Amino acid sequence: MVTQPGKPAPDTTRRSEKSRRAIYEAALALVGEVGYPRTTIEGIAARAGVGKQTIYRWWGSKADVLLEAFLDLGEQAAEAAGQVPYAIPDSGDLAADLKAVLRATVDELLDPRFEAPSRALTAEGLVNEQLGREFVTKLLEPSLRLYADRLRSAQAAGDVRADVDPRIALELFVSPLAQRWLQRTGPLSYAYTDTLVDYALHGLAPR
Repeated sequence: MVTQPGKPAPDTTRRSEKSRRAIYEAALALVGEVGYPRTTIEGIAARAGVGKQTIYRWWGSKADVLLEAFLDLGEQAAEAAGQVPYAIPDSGDLAADLKAVLRATVDELLDPRFEAPSRALTAEGLVNEQLGREFVTKLLEPSLRLYADRLRSAQAAGDVRADVDPRIALELFVSPLAQRWLQRTGPLSYAYTDTLVDYALHGLAPR
């Protein structure tokens, strides 16, 4: 590349990052507005102000774009909260730690930036098996592993029975929250998720 004397060459790294972030934002906004089936690479490119070949150079499909955009959104939220790399805290108080992370999850689920595109992708994942599997593998499974790891830590500390399966146990508070959000069966609140943790850890029998 030939540049004028004394003038620095264009920073292609910065330009690429700017385009990448514009594509993320465009993809998430578009899928939230028109749904997954009507979201296209061409539409994302037009909204982001880039050529569609720029998108195809970095991603193989619109699903790849959207899933990566979601991962980036989560990383931004974790960074803003000072939780990078993200992990469920281990303060020694399992109930407090679970309540804290579920409260943060409520905030995310109610965030318009997350809610509309997430609902669109979740709905499509129910009928599009390949997308559904990618959604679980790339977005959901990493979060579930964090819950399982925290429960195993609690088992090692003697706070959870040794015979408990962490992957089943985590569903006692994660699954009800997901169902309430997906089906809108009730409001999402800190009080609700705190109660889920209490029920999960202490059961329903009289104490």
